[in-house]
Amino acid sequence: MTTPPPPSPKPLPVSLRKQMKEEAKARKAQARAGSPVSTVNRDQTVPGWELTVGIEIHAQLNTDRKLFSDAAVVDDTDPVDPNTTDHVAYFDLSLPGAQPIFQPATLVPALRAALALHCTIQPVSRFDRKHYFHWDQPSGYQITQYYEPFARGGYVELLPRDGIYGEEPVRVELVQVQMEQDTAKTVAQPGGVHWLDFSRVGVPLVEIISAPQMHHPATAAAYVRKVQALLHAVNACTSGMEAGGLRADVNVSVRRATPDGEPIGELGVRTEIKNLNSFRAVEDAIIAERNRQIAAIEAAEAAGHPDPPSVIESETRGWTPAGAGEGGQTHRLRGKEGAVDYRYMPDPDLGPVLIGEDLVQYLEGTLGVLPDEELDRLVEDYGLSGLDATALMALDGGGRAQYYYDVVDAVEAKLGTTGDVAVRAFVANWVLHQLGKLTAEKAATEEGVASSLEMTPEGRCRVPVTCLADILAFRYQGRITAGVAKDLLFSVFYGDVTDVEKAIDKSNLWFDEIAPDEYTALAEEALEGEAKTLKQFLAPKKYPQGKLQYLVGKLLRSGPEGRTDPQNAEAAVRAAIERWVEANK
Repeated sequence: MTTPPPPSPKPLPVSLRKQMKEEAKARKAQARAGSPVSTVNRDQTVPGWELTVGIEIHAQLNTDRKLFSDAAVVDDTDPVDPNTTDHVAYFDLSLPGAQPIFQPATLVPALRAALALHCTIQPVSRFDRKHYFHWDQPSGYQITQYYEPFARGGYVELLPRDGIYGEEPVRVELVQVQMEQDTAKTVAQPGGVHWLDFSRVGVPLVEIISAPQMHHPATAAAYVRKVQALLHAVNACTSGMEAGGLRADVNVSVRRATPDGEPIGELGVRTEIKNLNSFRAVEDAIIAERNRQIAAIEAAEAAGHPDPPSVIESETRGWTPAGAGEGGQTHRLRGKEGAVDYRYMPDPDLGPVLIGEDLVQYLEGTLGVLPDEELDRLVEDYGLSGLDATALMALDGGGRAQYYYDVVDAVEAKLGTTGDVAVRAFVANWVLHQLGKLTAEKAATEEGVASSLEMTPEGRCRVPVTCLADILAFRYQGRITAGVAKDLLFSVFYGDVTDVEKAIDKSNLWFDEIAPDEYTALAEEALEGEAKTLKQFLAPKKYPQGKLQYLVGKLLRSGPEGRTDPQNAEAAVRAAIERWVEANK
């Protein structure tokens, strides 16, 4: 087989913080209006209808070996040639006589995932064969755990800060969590040709099956996001949706509801949307499929169909995102298979999996800090908003949060403070926003210029903790200006500066700020001849912020170059205006 060319670089994922900020704005607008969010094709509710969603999440376990062979798992961050002997065992190709050999090490991250999801671990579990025929499954069946999974029950608690619809917490119950093997990777080529990379066959997965308890698209997306955060927190999953390590299959059904939202009749016929690979895709696909089903049923009702809900077929559908000015839509792939179609049967080549209580207790005691606990800590002890804390935890697979903690420790050591919320919030602003701007710069296009922070899960990146801590400590003390601090950050990122203090000394960048009485004199000077402007500050209905900035600009232009701070200048002008208003009442 001809070796396929390496895949093209994946596009950068959409900013999670930006997405959550937009969702928060929509919820606030909804609360003010007292009615559901109403935007084109993105309504969370449809009057007279109830949406019901259940989700199956497939996550790749963080292991070195495959589920039933000792072949090495391919690391997506370090691509290798497809179909090599290191990554494809005889059993992966279903060669005659090859037998599955369960790899016990794969059980550890699976157990950690189930414990993070509050599941009950089963002392005995077994593997089954799920039969179907497709080119990506060489044996004609997939090995999974249908009848006796290793974990049952469990739940995921969703809070308003997680991005759900509404202000009440939502508890999503889990049916079971099971281990199973992945399929081959299909690489489409021009002319209807498909290449197969069997390196992915047998890679260990957990399938997390929720009960059909979600009723809003945003809540469903928040559920997937929360599960991903939990799996990362306990080091159970290799990567998130943005890197292909987690996929979601969404089951959608609709039924009529009373004006006050009470459902009428039994659950509607469900369809399944396969392989959604982003949080936005989960929400958009649910909305599109819900709207499609409602439109089909309403059309059947208008045509006098004797049983309108029956026009919805139980089927498997795909998702085409929005493009070319059109909204996204789901499309039929095939009829929906059931348990009978798959002909589940116990795998005769694999014995039961026995899980000792001592192992469960050990793993339970070493799970570490889970996302809700860490988020509470960031909000209460570090002064971050819920939105910023959530974004910080999600970025770089948790690496950005660890980097933040390290920078806070270093800055506090330099300032001689501990637990100062103002300092910690100041650091968070730079770690979240200014670091993000480094990779958003498009001006530098020279070959070899960095385009990534190269953040590791341990919190190491192209900007060393010590360098950023120096910059932020000097800025917080007022020893350098904001502009100088940003320039230094870029220089560190591009490797031009390795010692911040020496660079400041060499270029004489220290901030020699004017004295408070000089600010006062400059502010009084800026107000001279501005009686018409100042009258707008006498009992205004709305504070004239624009006029204030105009006067601040005058002060900054008249002051000595490089020796005035905009924040201190604004404070001086405000004080001068207050004195003028008091004298002219």
